[in-house]
Amino acid sequence: MRNVTTFDFSDARVLVTGGSSGIGKAVADAFSKAGADVLITGTRASADEYDTDLSRHEYRQLVLTNKRAIDALAASIDRLDVLVNNAGGNFPGGKHEAVPDVFEESVAINLFGGYRLAVGCRSKLAKSAFDGGASIINMASMGAFFAVPIVPGYAAAKAATVQMTKNLAAAWAGDGIRVNAVAPGLVETKMTALMKGIEPLEKPFLDRTPLGRWGTPADVAPVVMFLASAAARFITGQTIRVDGGFSIA
Repeated sequence: MRNVTTFDFSDARVLVTGGSSGIGKAVADAFSKAGADVLITGTRASADEYDTDLSRHEYRQLVLTNKRAIDALAASIDRLDVLVNNAGGNFPGGKHEAVPDVFEESVAINLFGGYRLAVGCRSKLAKSAFDGGASIINMASMGAFFAVPIVPGYAAAKAATVQMTKNLAAAWAGDGIRVNAVAPGLVETKMTALMKGIEPLEKPFLDRTPLGRWGTPADVAPVVMFLASAAARFITGQTIRVDGGFSIA
């Protein structure tokens, strides 16, 4: 018999950045199925421009290097119980993060944007009456803990995300806001698609992963939901590694 953990987010208002695909979409769909009112963001002008069905969610365009857009999004939200700072990415199309300007752009996308949005949403989260308190869940990465020379800006931003999570958790606890992070391991998304099936890239990771497989967005979503739920009411400032055991092997 399969055990399935369920959560109740009825009447909760949830914002998931980068909710149009991958881990973000899995998280947004899971919150929606649990009864939440979910707002997602993506970089395209409308939800109709994606090849997946996003109709169950409210959609807003957001580019995380656009400070005015981030501030406008935060100001437009009337209430909020959970913020999932999931949006991020790297530059597989030719830009190399070893170049200083590209490094800075990567850090802006993967760190500064999420911080700015969190600050903009703080007052809304502080008013939450959700059981267990309001939550911010930041998306870190195993790149926060290991050298990743191919994407140094991304890895640096994710390492800073872990520290940002600790600092916000300590600073905002008095507002009733818990702040945690999730650090996925090797998960099947568009970002990792170039590695799939390429033995020199894929095999070293799988060989080191005790569970011996790729993770999926569906492996990550329940951990995000747990951290946002009342079951985690006494957890803040933590980064949970969802990596199949990679980090302990």
